Amino acid sequence: MNWTLEVVIVPVSDVDRAKTFYADQLGFTVDHDTVISDEARIVQLTPPGSGCSIVIGEGVVPEMPPGSLKGLQLVVPDIERAHAELVDRGVQVSDVQVVGRNPRPVPEPLDNVGFVFFSDPDGNSWAVQQISSRA
Repeated sequence: MNWTLEVVIVPVSDVDRAKTFYADQLGFTVDHDTVISDEARIVQLTPPGSGCSIVIGEGVVPEMPPGSLKGLQLVVPDIERAHAELVDRGVQVSDVQVVGRNPRPVPEPLDNVGFVFFSDPDGNSWAVQQISSRA
């Protein structure tokens, strides 16, 4: 039996601001934006190529302090290109950093160890790691 992680709730203080950040700046696809009532709304967004989505919302998602989710991680085949895309979209992102070292030689020196870091407007933090073998 497969157990797949499909959705992660990301706590935000302003759903519209977060939706704009994730959709327009990060390029996530808006799967749905469902208004249930004046107090309840769910927005589901999916990173390009991902099998796991994020959900932001109010009234029907678990209450967590906005910005309290730390260490979410995306994987890309080319960290330099991902960094350039984030910068072009106006995301405040770290420079490419090497974190650790590979235990064996790999064709791409940044594979497994190349990262960039950013936070959403509420302070939820993300890492992006290069793993080209998954491309």
